[in-house]
Amino acid sequence: MNVLAVGAHPDDLELQCFGTLALYAEQGHQVFAAVVTNGDKGNFDVEPAELARIREAEFRASCAVIGAVPIWMGYEDEYLIPSLKARLAVTDAIRQANPDVVITHGPSDYHPDHRYAGQLVWDALPLAGIAGVKTAHAAMDRQATLYHMDNFGGVEFRPTEFVDITGAMEKKLEALGKHASQLRIFGQLLDVDLRDVVRTVAKFRGYQAGSVYAEGFAKVEAWYRGLARRVLPTAEQPGRFVYRTGPSEPREE
Repeated sequence: MNVLAVGAHPDDLELQCFGTLALYAEQGHQVFAAVVTNGDKGNFDVEPAELARIREAEFRASCAVIGAVPIWMGYEDEYLIPSLKARLAVTDAIRQANPDVVITHGPSDYHPDHRYAGQLVWDALPLAGIAGVKTAHAAMDRQATLYHMDNFGGVEFRPTEFVDITGAMEKKLEALGKHASQLRIFGQLLDVDLRDVVRTVAKFRGYQAGSVYAEGFAKVEAWYRGLARRVLPTAEQPGRFVYRTGPSEPREE
């Protein structure tokens, strides 16, 4: 399959769905990671043009960790709106990947760039298969299934499906570690360790999913996009806990 994940900012996918993308890649699927904005407003002590350059380099290094194809769209951070120009740009990004599965932000996310990126993907998907809508890439030749990924910190998000990312957790953290500019600024300004956020949310979703670590998703239900099969990856060696009836401690399998 071809898999496309679309995030608003250069570290959004690493935070919310990179474990799943890593599993897709490990299982032989072609993974594309698209970022709509350039993240140029994210640090108070780096000028926007320089920060955009830094964050693009960090994003490309992160994609290399899992072997994803990066798609850098370059819209200004904090100013994203669902314009026709942006919709057509997202349409072209979707066509570049020609995906079977698309993952993006949901409508309950806290950041307007996140919500608008998700809206743009939703609006662009029907256009991506219409040959009369002209962009740089040809119309896609398949119907994609759309999933919303978790919100930051898991706030106000109810997953309908889970992916056991226990075996991909270290790659997810390695990829997030490439975003040094964001790790620094979150720690400096908010006293937040993004790696700890990722571990905590993945552990919590793991409790819900019956695994050590998991990522949660919600399938977007729409006409002609229903499936009778699972398309989210299944871990080859699930990280289950086995409980004994005696006094010994639970052990991880």
